[in-house]
Amino acid sequence: MSSDLQRSHEKMSDVRSILLHLQELYGQHSRTARYKISREHFRAKMSEGGEVGEHVLKMISMIERLEALDFSMDYNLQVDLIFQSLLDSFSQFIVNFNMNDIECTLAGLLHKLVSTQLQMKTKGKDVVPLAISTFRASKLKMKR
Repeated sequence: MSSDLQRSHEKMSDVRSILLHLQELYGQHSRTARYKISREHFRAKMSEGGEVGEHVLKMISMIERLEALDFSMDYNLQVDLIFQSLLDSFSQFIVNFNMNDIECTLAGLLHKLVSTQLQMKTKGKDVVPLAISTFRASKLKMKR
């Protein structure tokens, strides 16, 4: 802290007036930071072929940074912003999440989305194991 700033704070009677003075001096910086972060957050879109885990972690990080700057959003708005930033391939997950009125932490949502993306990736590649399990099921029926 500069000596001029220290001297001006020594003349102030309580902590509240010191905080107000600091807010006047440095408040513009936090307002600019809040604007930049919220702009990035509201415009965020997951990239095609990207990992949902990385994307959602970035979204959660922006939420936390905004909260540190006294810009808080309720849980539903946080979830809505995350959902709006996802690819269309997650639309069925979003419908199920909303219809079943699922409530979880943002970390829990992250986990569910990562699991969903993993399932979507394996559905296209694992046709053989599906066929094997169908074959085994028909074999079991034949033994009865």
